[in-house]
Amino acid sequence: MARIVMKFGGTSMAGTERIRRVAGIVKRQQEAGHEVAVVVSAMAGETDRMVNFCREANALYDPAEYDVVVASGEQVTSGLLALTLQAMGCKARSWLGWQVPIKTDDAHAKARIEEIDAEAMLASMAAGEIAVIPGFQGVSPEGRVTTLGRGGSDTSAVAVAAAVKADRCDIYTDVDGVYTTDPRIVAKAKKLPLVTYEEMLELASVGSKVLQTRSVSLAMKENVRVQVLSSFIDENAPAADTLPGTMIVSDEELEGSDMERQLITGIAADKNEAKVTLTRVPDRPGAVASIFTPLAEANINVDMIIQNVAKDKGETDVTFTAPMSDLVRTLAILEERKEAIGFYRLISNDNVAKISVVGVGMRSHAGVASTMFKSLADRGINIQAISTSEIKVSVLIDADETELAVRVLHTAYGLDATA
Repeated sequence: MARIVMKFGGTSMAGTERIRRVAGIVKRQQEAGHEVAVVVSAMAGETDRMVNFCREANALYDPAEYDVVVASGEQVTSGLLALTLQAMGCKARSWLGWQVPIKTDDAHAKARIEEIDAEAMLASMAAGEIAVIPGFQGVSPEGRVTTLGRGGSDTSAVAVAAAVKADRCDIYTDVDGVYTTDPRIVAKAKKLPLVTYEEMLELASVGSKVLQTRSVSLAMKENVRVQVLSSFIDENAPAADTLPGTMIVSDEELEGSDMERQLITGIAADKNEAKVTLTRVPDRPGAVASIFTPLAEANINVDMIIQNVAKDKGETDVTFTAPMSDLVRTLAILEERKEAIGFYRLISNDNVAKISVVGVGMRSHAGVASTMFKSLADRGINIQAISTSEIKVSVLIDADETELAVRVLHTAYGLDATA
């Protein structure tokens, strides 16, 4: 007998028929003798609908009230799944974030999990009851509903798996694993049987939609074994242990496998970035800090920071990227501090995309970046910004050239499937 946490995404929960199918998958795991906890997302499109309501009500919305609204989708699906399991003869109940409880900090809309008190839920599971938990939500120290940011149900699932010391955390999605790139863009993309935590962390952080970045980071920290697989499987499919999904593993486990390592593991694209430029910023100590400190205090994550060489007048331009969803707040914060920062003009561009190549193989191989730059140049694709890490190279390009760039790089690094 194993203790398993299963997570189902929004597409898997989109409507009563799909929820019934999910219930069937969950029931089979319990009938195999396992203790089961299930984490669910809101129905596909529901969170976007709630977000739009918030924006229509107030473009500069209060994040605490925003959380109250957007957390409702997962509450609906957790209750519906519990009801469906009960109709199938299973003992099941829903546990809302404050009931578990999943304790977070007070950074509304981007809360971080601090502790999960799973004692009561574990007792319930030991008695044969399936625990159904709404992903994406928790409770602040003040007792208010919090949410973990978009894709937060993955983080909820991994955190619950760590808290209950699960043998495995199965992430069921609308894809059957992690691919070298988005198969909708490149038909010859290949499914990867194994990916390291570090590679998956980079892929998730630069646009891969399979797993949320924080969920991978947490899995690596807590050594939670994560499997990505599809919920769109036949009624009589084999147990999840034997399905050909993608396993997220440690470097040591990957090295112990007989899988041949490629230089590049995957290519990711992210159109949810916006570029912000402040012109004629005073070239003096503390000037850059005056830009990014208030953004950090507002929990706005920035990336790809570029400071140009200072001009003769002692001024410089500073460019960075931020999530598209934070663009309005970013611009508002900077405009409020225009006098203190001392910039001349604030320019934004939301028609950009970040393209990244990722692979642990680039640690020991030269020429990865030059291949990327030359391949894009040969197709006339202009690079607006560059950032790197030990196993990643990212560039910012025009959003209209995203698909072309991904196809060009997928071929350039020899990732196209041969059959």
